[in-house]
This record gives sequence, structure tokens and C-alpha cells, in this order.
Amino acid sequence: MELSDEVLCRRAADRDEAAFDVLVARYQARAYRLAWSIVRNAEDARDLSQEAFIRVYQSAGSFDGRSKFSTWFYRILVNVCLDHRRKHRWWTLWTRDAGDPESGESLLDRQPAPSRDPVDAIGREQTLKRLWEAVGRLAPQQRAAVILQVQEELPTPEIAAVLKCSEATVRVHLHRALTTLRKTMGTT
Repeated sequence: MELSDEVLCRRAADRDEAAFDVLVARYQARAYRLAWSIVRNAEDARDLSQEAFIRVYQSAGSFDGRSKFSTWFYRILVNVCLDHRRKHRWWTLWTRDAGDPESGESLLDRQPAPSRDPVDAIGREQTLKRLWEAVGRLAPQQRAAVILQVQEELPTPEIAAVLKCSEATVRVHLHRALTTLRKTMGTT
């Protein structure tokens, strides 16, 4: 029987390294993808996701189970990433490819099957790149809310827990992000 994340976290709090290793294995890819989506730098994303796991290991005893482990972990990871951005004033816009350089896939790469017309495919690729650039210019909280909803597929209550704000605030972040993206992309 597979142990729940919450049980594994309690065991990690007791310094059960095998339990912690299972948590890392379960969340490593998602952690990297989320960190990369926020900082848009592969090396920083690896470092920041590792930093989040270190913080989980150090503070596993403070996990009280009021939320799911994933919500608690994402809160730690998002905070680590946002702190990194604030400390380094790393406001570089995404000028690289729209996709993740490591996996070759990104949230915005989820698109319809390629059309038969190569011109359409090029147009979609350019649109995705512009969209990533526009997401990169969003305020950090708006960007985090968009990424958590679309990429991580978290519901509004979990996003609120991760970002430590109300559900209404999450909806405002998402609405403002969508409005900004529509204006930037020239759609109504």
C-alpha cells in the first residue's frame, strides 16, 4: 500500500530519510516545472526546487495537516521562488524559447494537434512565444496564480492556500492576469 504524502511528511519530520526520498521522487519534476515557470532559468529552477525540499526536510515537523501536503509544499516553493526574484530583482523577460529547455514541454505548449499547413504551425509557435513573454510581464502574484491554476491544475482554494491569500484575491489575480494577457495579445 502506498503511503500518503502526509504520512511521509510526518515520517520525514522524524528524520526518516527513506520517507523523505519518496516525497522528493513524487514532487521533484513538478517542483522543477513550477520553479522554472516562475523564474524561467533552468539552473535557478533546479537550485530553488532543491532549496524548497531542504526547507521541507527542516520544517516537516511544523506541517500540521490542516492542508494537503502538496499545498504546503507549493507554498514553500512559490515563496522560495518569489524571494529569489525579489532578492535578485530578476525581472528579465522570457526571451528564450517558449518551452522548458530541460523537458522540451511547457504548459503553453499544450496545443491542438499540428495542422497540415506549416504556416499555421509557425503562427501558433509565435503566438505561444508572445504569450509566454506576456505571462513573464505579469505581476509575480498574478503569474504564480496563473501557473498554479493552468500548469499545476490546482483549484482556487488550494491556490489561495499556496499564495496565502483569500480565494477572492486569487480570483482577482486571475481576472487581472487574463485581462492583461488579452490586451497584450490583442484579443477581446
